[in-house]
Amino acid sequence: MDIRVQGPGPTSPFLSARDLFETEHDLSLPVYVQLRDDPDERTWAGHYDDRHVLNISRQAASSAMARELALHEFAHMARHEQEHPSHTQSTEEVLYLALAGKSVERRKLAHCYQIANHMKDIYADDITLAVGPGEKLLSYLESSLAMAVADRPPTPARPGHERLSASADPEITAVNAAFALALTERHDLVDDDHRLYDLARVAAMDAPGVDFEGFKRRFRELAADPDSSGYRQVLVDATRDYVGGEGPAAD
Repeated sequence: MDIRVQGPGPTSPFLSARDLFETEHDLSLPVYVQLRDDPDERTWAGHYDDRHVLNISRQAASSAMARELALHEFAHMARHEQEHPSHTQSTEEVLYLALAGKSVERRKLAHCYQIANHMKDIYADDITLAVGPGEKLLSYLESSLAMAVADRPPTPARPGHERLSASADPEITAVNAAFALALTERHDLVDDDHRLYDLARVAAMDAPGVDFEGFKRRFRELAADPDSSGYRQVLVDATRDYVGGEGPAAD
């Protein structure tokens, strides 16, 4: 596996992630690591005909999560090379099938992309957690969800319902919580009394219109090797369940 770090910055996290990754997987194309100056630049992978590109800020590359971030992106690259349906299915096509004839708020449309990304991450982390430990990922999921439910407004959001989660949109926060629990349950990372369950319960209470248990079950039980049609239908169903309503069949 060919790793090429572009520009000054740490290299050890990427080499360490490569060593873990290569215990069970490999990539056909080289990986160019592009270190960015912007500390807010999120970590993401780009895919091209002759290479993959791992974009990461220098701050993230120097953090305690650097190896895990790199390993996660290597897993996305592997899924792309495998032509796994989760990484080849067009989200735009799914949204067209699921939402044809419906008027959808811009924020909920953005949330639908987030749901599709969660499914991609489930399949990437099936690789990540098969080759590396899950303690840091669990801590990251817990701290992220804790931040989303920590800031309580001084007055109820509406009569009879006191909002418990933060200024982040409570509906997608509930879906994010379902994803976090689904991923950790899928890989046996949590005991029944883990704090993540309490945090997820608060997030679910704050978004009663979201089928929290349904999304958790959907994420947790994603088939390991779906065909393209089956995966498309799962994503169409998830989109409709989140937005509400019916639509034409995916096929």
